[in-house]
Amino acid sequence: MAKRIVVDPVTRIEGHLRIEADVENGIIKDAYSSGTMIRGLELIAQGRDPREVWAYVGRVCGVCTSIHSLCSVRAVENALGIVVPPNAEMVRNLMQAALMEQDHVVHFYQLQALDWVDVVSALKADPKETSAIAQSISPWPKSSVGYFADIQKKIKNFMDTSQLGIFANGYWGHPAYKLPPAVNLLGVAHYLEALEVQKDIVKIQTIFGGKNPHPNFLVGGMACAVNINDPNALNLERLSYVAEIIEETQQFAQQVYLPDVLAIASYYPEWTKIGGGLRNYISYGDFPMGNYGELPTYKSPRGIVVDRDLSHVEPFDPTDMDGLQEFVNNSWYKYAEGKDVGLHPSVGETVLDYTGPTPPYEYLDVDKPYSWIKTPRYKGMPMETGPLARFIVGYASGYEPYKELTDKCLAQLNVPLEALYSTVGRTLARAMESSLVADWMGDFYRQLLSNIKSGDYRMFNNTYWEPSTWPKKAQGYGLTEAPRGSLAHYVDISDKKVSRYQMVVPTTWNGSPRDTKGQHSAFEASLIGTPVFDPSVPLEIIRTIHSFDPCLACAVHLYDEKGSFVHQLDCM
Repeated sequence: MAKRIVVDPVTRIEGHLRIEADVENGIIKDAYSSGTMIRGLELIAQGRDPREVWAYVGRVCGVCTSIHSLCSVRAVENALGIVVPPNAEMVRNLMQAALMEQDHVVHFYQLQALDWVDVVSALKADPKETSAIAQSISPWPKSSVGYFADIQKKIKNFMDTSQLGIFANGYWGHPAYKLPPAVNLLGVAHYLEALEVQKDIVKIQTIFGGKNPHPNFLVGGMACAVNINDPNALNLERLSYVAEIIEETQQFAQQVYLPDVLAIASYYPEWTKIGGGLRNYISYGDFPMGNYGELPTYKSPRGIVVDRDLSHVEPFDPTDMDGLQEFVNNSWYKYAEGKDVGLHPSVGETVLDYTGPTPPYEYLDVDKPYSWIKTPRYKGMPMETGPLARFIVGYASGYEPYKELTDKCLAQLNVPLEALYSTVGRTLARAMESSLVADWMGDFYRQLLSNIKSGDYRMFNNTYWEPSTWPKKAQGYGLTEAPRGSLAHYVDISDKKVSRYQMVVPTTWNGSPRDTKGQHSAFEASLIGTPVFDPSVPLEIIRTIHSFDPCLACAVHLYDEKGSFVHQLDCM
């Protein structure tokens, strides 16, 4: 008889996620993913000036900060027919790339690495052995025996004073940990280094957007004036500092992050066959080198791969009413036309309809709606999105940077291309993307400098900025590739105000409940077939779920001052 495992909340992610899994004879036979957070920002956006909505929806999340703001200004610009200047496009690319780099680094080291790295085991390491390993895999300068000996002393001090802090709640000693002590010590050392590096990466957002988190955006361009000699503008000193940050980012991504993931993955070959889940992958494409919307200029291509067929890439049409649709049959929302219909986001609805159990409860009633997450489908098909999907679509599209890096890394691990369809493959794709995007940052920077040197200082297009020039009704969409995957915002503008706003976020794709056909989404599908050594310590479940880098903060989780559950959302 199957035993039900409940992991709630799944920690080391943004937001609240509940996973229930049925385990039989040590194998997961079925799984259920439940988002325990209400989304309400779409309602908050209604009635507002479309030029200011980016500032509201940007607060969806402080981890993937800025990406919702970028998606929002793109949606409004699409609705009003605004084309931003080339400099603004490059600045947006740089800010987005900085977000992706910081997010990937933090995700692996601070949120996922401890699924593979046993901190306590690092105390048994010989720093000489760790130093030799570090120098064999990378030219990164921090690799001396003394350096690793000092890191080991820090860990021992944590242990001796019972102040484990960030390392307090690990599954240390679990038999699923396979790394030798020397590699564990390497992982912990780089965990601590990443804390410092990520702070520098996001300074790019501060330079161009004024602050981080939640930097400033502007419908029609960017609010950062270029003047090489003005101390209050984008001058030569600040642009030179951006170049320094890009170089530091490239070094860490390519000399620390990617080598670490390859080294760790080499000890877990069985995990290249676990966690594959769905066979369909979607990417909206991003990082334009021309105008946003000119697809051939995208560094990251747009498309869909169905059934892992790399010989063909299906186009993605964001305007196809029968293409992208969201279902609520297993969600705590309702549609005017009924629970079993799918709605395109341009006509989407956000109407709360909580019918779940009253907390606290032991198990979800999965025969009824069981999540606050809607269920997106493209032409009826479930899709995985994220770094792995971007690499699959890029590889199938024949983009050489994707193919070259993928083939090189898989050859180093001595595994076939099929190994990408796994928990390890998903983790590796994120590290490969970090290396790739770090190089692209240099391209964006050089293009920006080239524009400025040629005398083009434009950052803002004020065409159609004034509401008096707008049509009575307008509709548009914005697409981006967030760190966690494909993100879409759809906006309706009526009488100069937002009349409808809908967001389809990456974790909606990956973490949603079953659809009307009973098809699993990515989280649920990826867990089926996973071995679990000890149901009371489900490290294996955490590994696969963390490989998606879940983010449930597309919503608001409500409790009263006494901790009781509240399922009513009042929008002011």
